This record gives sequence, structure tokens and C-alpha cells, in this order.
Amino acid sequence: MLKTLGLWLAMAVVSAPALADSDWALYKQLYITDNGRVQDTGNHNISHSEGQGYGMLLAAHYNDQTTFDNLWRWARSNLGRHDMALFAWRYNPGETPHVADQNDAADGDLLIAWALYKGGQRFGNSNYLNASKRIRHAVLDHLVHSYGGYTVLLPGLKGFTGNGYIDINLSYWVMPAINDFATADSDPRWQQLLASGEKLLADSQFGDAQLPTDWIRLTEGGQLSPSPNWPSRFGFDAVRVPLYFYWAGLKNSAALKPILSFWKLAGSKAPAWFDVKTGEQAPYPASQGLKAVIALNEQQHPTLPPLSSKGDYYSASLLLLSKIAEFATP
Repeated sequence: MLKTLGLWLAMAVVSAPALADSDWALYKQLYITDNGRVQDTGNHNISHSEGQGYGMLLAAHYNDQTTFDNLWRWARSNLGRHDMALFAWRYNPGETPHVADQNDAADGDLLIAWALYKGGQRFGNSNYLNASKRIRHAVLDHLVHSYGGYTVLLPGLKGFTGNGYIDINLSYWVMPAINDFATADSDPRWQQLLASGEKLLADSQFGDAQLPTDWIRLTEGGQLSPSPNWPSRFGFDAVRVPLYFYWAGLKNSAALKPILSFWKLAGSKAPAWFDVKTGEQAPYPASQGLKAVIALNEQQHPTLPPLSSKGDYYSASLLLLSKIAEFATP
């Protein structure tokens, strides 16, 4: 009996890294080109600064410096801006020029900076750490502002401000990254941004379900509402918020309760998105990646499935990031 138990334990120890390596191998095969470009397979194979950041985070976690270098080199060469240490948000292989819009996306900037921070620690590379610091300073200088009684993260350099209002996206607050930067840097704005992210989530509870929307309008006077420039959905963006809160050690935050209650009530039929104004919901269920985020927040020790080749880039990224978050969070 003891011999059998010992054999089973030995097999379990060996199989866990093997499964993780299998996930990463399949992710690379499906979504990363040979030259280090992460392809959004659900969106005409375009690439985003967000995707490069996700890929670099995964490569650092799986101790794959070769892929990490390729991803970083591609991001720097194809998305890096020349005037500041931020990144163009979108690369379209089907258009010329491939990068038609130099505007950035704050979540992509934060993810790349965080991946470089993690990669610098993992691989003992000071060049990564220095690059991370340059990006962090650019984010603070250009994207972090006081507005309407909050410390806010502008989604990008252009296009999100109006007369007496700004539009924000809480999923751009990559909370575990901001948490690490608050520890690494002496600048108090990181801690202020962290606190405001939690307060904004608590204050952005719309409709009968009391859910945040992907895009939120904040007025100069501090009023919050779903932004009229986007569908009023708790959707593909906002579902990342519980993942980031969990990863940052905020899984018990009261601000998350409406989201967790919504998912608990929906059970196995949780929709991919939900309109907070009309009550309309997606005619298709949550993806494998979203189900992983839900399980992460609902279960004490969730058993997350291996990566499947049937999903798209975004679902696969949510699944693998959920696994990293579970691994990293006590």
C-alpha cells in the first residue's frame, strides 16, 4: 500500500511540470510565429501589445528565455514608439503599413513592462529590468492622472478624453503588475493607482446585476456610468478584472462580490458577455479561458484543464494566465 502511494506521489510530481510544459508547447505552436509575433487568431491574426505582454509573461513563467527574447525583439522592433518608451497597440499583417496607428494601449504597456520585470528577475538580465523601468516611468508620466477624485490610468495617449469626462477601462489596470511596481519603485502613484482601481470597481456597479462595463465614463465631478461610446456590456474586457484582482492578492475584495454573485447564479451557463442595461446576454457560453477565471475565483483549489487546440488566442491566454495566477497566489 505504502509503495503504491509513494509511486503515485512520484508520478504526480513528475506529471505536473509535464502538463505545464505541454500547455506552453501547444500555446507556442498555435499562437506564436517563428519570429516572435503573438497572433490573435480570433481577430484575423492581428497582433497587439497586450498579446506580446502575455506571451512574454508566459515565457518567463515557463523559463523559456529563447522565446522571451524573440517576443521582446519583435515587440520592440514592430510596436516600439520612437518618441517615448510605449508601444503602438496594433499590428495588422494584412495592411500596409502594418502599424497604421501609433496610439498605445495602457494594458499592453503595463504587461510588457511587467514581463520584462519578471523576466529580468527570472533570467538575471539587467537589460530587461532597465527596459521595464523606462516603460514604467513613461506610463506614470503620460498615462496616470488625477481626475474626478480618483487616480486614473488613461487607456491610451489619445482618444479617451472629452469635454468634462474621460473613458476608462478597468481591465487595463493590471493589478498584480501595479502591485509589483509599487514595491519596486518609490513613486507613490503606483499605490494610489492600485487603491483607485479597487475603489473604481466598487463604485462602478451598473444595472440590476450591479456589474461593471468594459468601458466606463468618469466625469470631472466624479460620476460614473457605462460609456455611451461602447456597448454597455460586462464583456470580454471586464472579465479580466477578477483574474487580475485574484493575482494581486485581492480575491476577497468586497468590490468583486457582484461579479462573483453573478457567476455563481449563472452556474455552468455563464455567458460570454452580459448587457447591464438591457439584460441581453451572449448567445454562446463562456470560453474555456473565462471558465478558468471563474473557477479560480469560485473554488479553493480549482483543477484547471489542459490547453485545448479548439480555442482562440484570447481564451488560451486567459486559461494559462489563470494557471500562473493560481501558482503565484498563496
